Amino acid sequence: MNIKNRIKELRARDKLTQQDLSEKVGVTRQTIVSLEKGSYVPSLLLAMNIAEVFQVPIDKIFFKGDGK
Repeated sequence: MNIKNRIKELRARDKLTQQDLSEKVGVTRQTIVSLEKGSYVPSLLLAMNIAEVFQVPIDKIFFKGDGK
């Protein structure tokens, strides 16, 4: 399954760098880069942490590749 995300868009909205987000959720900057490229599917815990940082539901950040 192809998982897409809005992490880059939400980071821009909140004026966060990849490094800022990585520090807030406890991963490396490279993990954020991989998430944004779509080459890494996060664990449920990481997805929850990202959703908490952005204050939006997980399903508003991560979604199937067809957008549904």
